[in-house]
Amino acid sequence: MNEIKEYTEKMFENIKHIDENSNEYWYARELMPLLEYSKWERFSNAINNAKTSCIKSGYDINDHFPGVGKLSKRNNGAVVKIKDYKLSRYACYLIVQNGDSRKEKIRNKQLLD
Repeated sequence: MNEIKEYTEKMFENIKHIDENSNEYWYARELMPLLEYSKWERFSNAINNAKTSCIKSGYDINDHFPGVGKLSKRNNGAVVKIKDYKLSRYACYLIVQNGDSRKEKIRNKQLLD
């Protein structure tokens, strides 16, 4: 179990970004597959639930879930703007807490424990 936990934590840390002010963040679209989501629509439900928890905890969601747009190339060659988030560590924690418990990584909370 410790090997799985270490592997999962390493995967989480591997997708971490650091901004110009040395603040760490994670892109939601990079976190999504780590939490075993294959569809953005379903993952965005977990994000919305996490945002609600963030507000109920007295925190500003703009500090933990700022939206960013990204360009994505489709199979037909078209380029479209897609929604993403720059998540704080706290936002990632809330997403795990509010995610689909049928997914093993969420059920076991292996990502952040």
